[in-house]
Amino acid sequence: MIRAGLRILLAVFYGYAGYAHLATPEPFLAIMPDMIPFPEAIVLWTGVAEVLGAIALVQPFHKGLRKAGGIGLALYALCVWPANINHMIMDMASADGGAGAGYHVPRMIAQPLLIWWALWAGEVQLFRRKAAASPN
Repeated sequence: MIRAGLRILLAVFYGYAGYAHLATPEPFLAIMPDMIPFPEAIVLWTGVAEVLGAIALVQPFHKGLRKAGGIGLALYALCVWPANINHMIMDMASADGGAGAGYHVPRMIAQPLLIWWALWAGEVQLFRRKAAASPN
């Protein structure tokens, strides 16, 4: 019950973020590191990936698709981490100090939590427990 509720919450978060990437790409383009080629296409496809991952995570028909959604969203969060780091560095180096450490540090801490949450919500088993030895 708790996992299902948190799965829905994560899907809403990623669904909205994907919509934002598609509807208003400018803020995402602004934090894109200069070394990334085709930034407009990257923002577009990351938005599509977020929406599709959110749908896969909450669809009730196929557990394998839900697992794929969890893995996809976890990989997505890992892959966009450099853009978030770039945003933090550029923003905090600005003349006005940007959003400040109170915004950026929790965001950096949240990234590995989002990765774990996506895997957990997708019911991805990362580690197998060893079976107890039989008393033979």
